[in-house]
Amino acid sequence: MEARAISRYQRISVKKANRVLELIRGKNAKEALNILYFLQKPKHKVPILKALKSAIANAIYKAGKVKLKEEDLYVKEARVTPGPMLKRWQAGPMGRAMMIRRRTSHIYITVATIEENKKGEE
Repeated sequence: MEARAISRYQRISVKKANRVLELIRGKNAKEALNILYFLQKPKHKVPILKALKSAIANAIYKAGKVKLKEEDLYVKEARVTPGPMLKRWQAGPMGRAMMIRRRTSHIYITVATIEENKKGEE
């Protein structure tokens, strides 16, 4: 069983978000949460942590009467795509204007049960 969470329009660049997502990709959900809790990049980890918690909650809700726990899940997919850029202007040299690009991103996290992973490997 799979569950997914999308966090859109986050004020973080794609490169910086991807560096954090590389740490949790393919890991057990409980281990991925611990990695994010103790990561030293608060601006980068908060939207990813919220998306991961949401994906885990979605999986538990989707399971229904089956008792599913965080230990039974792993991060199947963690990817980030660029969102729209906010364009701002700043004074530059010789009275010119310089554009500042405030990048946004969309974060996609998919979690799946571990048994499903073992079936796919066989």
